Amino acid sequence: MHTPEGLDKIFRPRSVAVIGATARAGTIGQVITHNLVAHGFTGPVFPVNPSAGVIHSIKCYPSILDVPDPVDMAVIIVRKDLVLSTVEDCGRKGVGGVVVVTAGYREVGEEGARDERELWDRAQHYGMRMVGPNCFGVFNTDPAVSLNATFSRTHPLAGGVAFMTQSGSLGEAVLNHARRLGIGFSMFASVGNKADISGTTMLNYWKDDPATRIILLYLESFGDTAAFAQVAREVSRTKPIIAVKAGRTGAGARATMSHTGALSGGDVGVDALFDHCGILRVDTMEEMFDLVGALNVQPLPRGKRVAILTNAGGPAILATDAAAALGLDVVRLAPQTVATLKAHLPPAAATGNPVDMIASATSDQYRMALRTLFADPNVDAVLCIFIPPIMIDEHSVAEAIIDAHHGIDKPMVACMMGAGDQFAAVRSLKDAGIPVYTFPEEMAAVCAGMDACRDLRERPAIIAPPTPPEVDHAARSLATWAREGQTQIPSGQALALLAQCGIPIARPLPTRDQAEALEVARTVGYPIALKLEAGELLHKTEIGAVITDVRDEQELARHYRTLQQRAGEHHLTDAHVVVQPMVTGGVELVLGIVRDPTFGPMVMCGLGGILVEAARDVVFRLPPITRDVAREMLGRLHGKKLLEGFRGAPPVDLEPVVSTLVTLSHLASAVPGLEELDINPFVARPAGVPSLAVDARIVLTTSG
Repeated sequence: MHTPEGLDKIFRPRSVAVIGATARAGTIGQVITHNLVAHGFTGPVFPVNPSAGVIHSIKCYPSILDVPDPVDMAVIIVRKDLVLSTVEDCGRKGVGGVVVVTAGYREVGEEGARDERELWDRAQHYGMRMVGPNCFGVFNTDPAVSLNATFSRTHPLAGGVAFMTQSGSLGEAVLNHARRLGIGFSMFASVGNKADISGTTMLNYWKDDPATRIILLYLESFGDTAAFAQVAREVSRTKPIIAVKAGRTGAGARATMSHTGALSGGDVGVDALFDHCGILRVDTMEEMFDLVGALNVQPLPRGKRVAILTNAGGPAILATDAAAALGLDVVRLAPQTVATLKAHLPPAAATGNPVDMIASATSDQYRMALRTLFADPNVDAVLCIFIPPIMIDEHSVAEAIIDAHHGIDKPMVACMMGAGDQFAAVRSLKDAGIPVYTFPEEMAAVCAGMDACRDLRERPAIIAPPTPPEVDHAARSLATWAREGQTQIPSGQALALLAQCGIPIARPLPTRDQAEALEVARTVGYPIALKLEAGELLHKTEIGAVITDVRDEQELARHYRTLQQRAGEHHLTDAHVVVQPMVTGGVELVLGIVRDPTFGPMVMCGLGGILVEAARDVVFRLPPITRDVAREMLGRLHGKKLLEGFRGAPPVDLEPVVSTLVTLSHLASAVPGLEELDINPFVARPAGVPSLAVDARIVLTTSG
């Protein structure tokens, strides 16, 4: 159902029937019929309504079966109780595709969901593709088709943007907003409940459409995420995909036992999926169309290095702060660039970056400064700010900006504060393909979005490395434990399994009594850590079940008795004390796996230790995790400076961490019953000192 076969019958039909057409003004049936006819659909339109003879000056038929000619696509706008029989009639007629606008299905409850499944079964029986139910319609601006089968009051402009929305109610607002911005569409699909045609289907269809250069998605839910990921990864290599996913704040549906599980709440799975697919996620529809407005007319930057040109200091500071916060590099300009700017600007001008030409800057100075910045090999994009002062002709400055950018293959975005669309200067810039924004932060966000599109496109293809035999063996052990009903694997057993996979561990040594603990400690050497271990003990530090930096036999004896007492207080019947060598120095990380009910297994890395859930500095990705992906995950951490060496500390050796993340990826893919795996802490240490997993926990499901 995710393939694009048959979609030409819907998006490139040779004829369309409107079942439920009417002449009554303001109704959906009337507006859709009007849009098909008034906007020049290139084939015949057949209104169908048993109560009318003529609609929109076109002969009306009582039933689709009475239409004498072949019908490729039918738009269905009848009462819900009539939809199923109408789809049946369409199948008997040989209609290739239906757009079911009628609502009242899965969105209203289980009874509606059953009706929707029956509707889909009927369409499948006749080999018909179906958009909807509960949708806004579709359009295709190709002049060879000129199809507008929506009930929008706004006629779309033609262009290179394809848009799929799961919300029909957004349709009118989106088309109206896009028209105001001058953004044109190739196709539009409001898929509603996605009973047949989904976002995956549309991505597959638009993948090879020459008229579509950018794809936009508004999503509320996911179906087959594996199919979506496979298609989206392929499409995003050649066409930017930008998405808004509603429902960021939804609460998790199940309790989690590990740190990794607790950190996977909210919609981190969506972020992981989109990153895996090369999809750029934005928070709002406004951000989406701001970015599209630039992608439509500007090339992608070659990198993150930006220069900021301004005639006012305050907006430049706002732009600089926003750019830096969004990951752009407000770069040091080349010496020749600075020298040229100093030679042509007044002494009061600032020629660093940002370049502040002060309020008296003329059109000639804008032209000179922009050409100089574009020529700088250190600059990938330019953010140009102009605040129209009373004494400067803003139109001449706009013309200078346009002239300076002519023939340049580096992107530029502009900000004209205090100058709305009604200003001739703003209109001139937009007509010349230079996007203009009201505030510096918007401009910086758009530039960062363009760079993110570039980064996603340039990422190497993810090719899953073969699973090592030792991981296969560990996977079989986990599957056996799950079948035997062992769902919570305690730390010692979990660490032993990780060691079997090649992950370096600080080996815990179980003891039967205090005397044995003393003997083990003599062998290991002080200082040591003492820990309680029990199958039902989830987080040791919460009950004081971990005592570190034990330095001699007297301390060991005292702390051993303390741990025995705590085991009794918490009724840990199977508890025993383990001795573990102290692991000092380095940076504590948390590494793990969690299986999301929608997105499947996810691999996580973050800053670890006892405050892991408070800090929440974590990154999730979907497997497969290659070494390049693992390094990119570590580079996304806010606290990455701790790994690079902080306040005189040596940088940690990342390769053991990278190898561990790749191994976890193999385990995540190989064990369907692996619900959660948590390594906390994994102590990453400098080169020459072994990095080690210190504590671990595994949660399995018996269905594995």
